[in-house]
Amino acid sequence: MNHRHAHQLLKTSHPRMAELIARSRRYNITPAISVRPFDALAESIAYQQLTGKAAATIFGRVRALYPKRKWLDPKQLLATPDETLRAAGLSRAKTAALKDLAAKTIDGTVPSGRALLRMTDDEIITRLTMVRGIGRWTVEMLLLFDLGRPDVWPVDDYGVRKGFAKTFRRRELPTPKQLMKLGEKWRPYRSVAAWYFWRALDAPEKANRVNS
Repeated sequence: MNHRHAHQLLKTSHPRMAELIARSRRYNITPAISVRPFDALAESIAYQQLTGKAAATIFGRVRALYPKRKWLDPKQLLATPDETLRAAGLSRAKTAALKDLAAKTIDGTVPSGRALLRMTDDEIITRLTMVRGIGRWTVEMLLLFDLGRPDVWPVDDYGVRKGFAKTFRRRELPTPKQLMKLGEKWRPYRSVAAWYFWRALDAPEKANRVNS
């Protein structure tokens, strides 16, 4: 991805977008050279609906069940009793989701990392949402942060919607349908736009003032 061209496109789209970029931590995600889908998705499942600290603790306990392995092994996880995973802090639903992820990794439903790199965003979303507990948003985060895809537009993400509303002084959050249409102006770099709307929520309110 041409980062310079992406930033130029976003800056010229609106003065408030230019101001947001100027004061924010710069977008620095690069395309992945390799990725391990099983590990990335297992971590995503563990983190769902939890604070970062709590999820990190639980996922750390899950990883500790396999102390001699750098990476999780789907066959080992599938063979682990549900009670053991539950004792590590996983809910019944997340335990079932991890087991389904392991089974679908073994049978090839979840592509290998090498295969994933050759697939389109839509192909990846279609394949990975076949896994229990994996929805479109979870796959979009994988595409954006793990694979570094440049044109991911997570319209269901609360932070992106809120950051958009804050940046453009809207009292109400845009609906996902509205945001999908509004995001057209930032193709093919909507991942970069999403990044800066998240950054809009990092900044103190006073720093978000611009001339109308």
